[in-house]
Amino acid sequence: MTVRILLADDHALVRGGLRRILDAEADLTVVAEAADGAEAVDLARATRPDLAILDISMPRMTGLQAAREITRRVPAVRTLMLSMHDNEQYFFSALQAGACGYVLKSVADEDLVAACRAAMRDESFLYAGVAGTLVRDFLDRMRRGERISRAVLTEREEEVVKLIAEGHTSRQIATQLVISHKTVDHHRANILTKLGMRDRTELTRYAIRAGLIEP
Repeated sequence: MTVRILLADDHALVRGGLRRILDAEADLTVVAEAADGAEAVDLARATRPDLAILDISMPRMTGLQAAREITRRVPAVRTLMLSMHDNEQYFFSALQAGACGYVLKSVADEDLVAACRAAMRDESFLYAGVAGTLVRDFLDRMRRGERISRAVLTEREEEVVKLIAEGHTSRQIATQLVISHKTVDHHRANILTKLGMRDRTELTRYAIRAGLIEP
């Protein structure tokens, strides 16, 4: 399957270089280009690509703002962030905006294709610098004796994941946990955001890996 890509960067020369990298791959093709974030959102709605690659700094609407809008308006479109900034704060902001990963422009010729393919597998792409930073931060916190949470989800959220993975509907879950249907939907949305997942299938795989249900 060929991955249809929307490419957004306010520099035409940069877009041209990135397009050559992507179009050189048999499974990737650029179907639309945008020069700013607002245009990227409009094109995402019009062309419905599989993946939007967004420069983090663009006029009219930043890449982060565009990623949030695309995720809200066209949730089937995955997003990747491009940046010249080797900064973990930007990386976390990109993930919070709904992006699947963060690619440095300085190594785009090495990382961009791999990041696209990771995004289409519903995996997060961590560039080498930020991965090292996260590991060092974890080890430093351990050495300082800080308490490090092992659980990404709360106990209640784990209960909801388990029931979703077992095939229960939101109304059935609400009845079993003695909470409202709206509260179940709220928990589901939070869980998907925290885990960077999109649907029941991915939650089921997570539940098996986490030992919440038997495979």
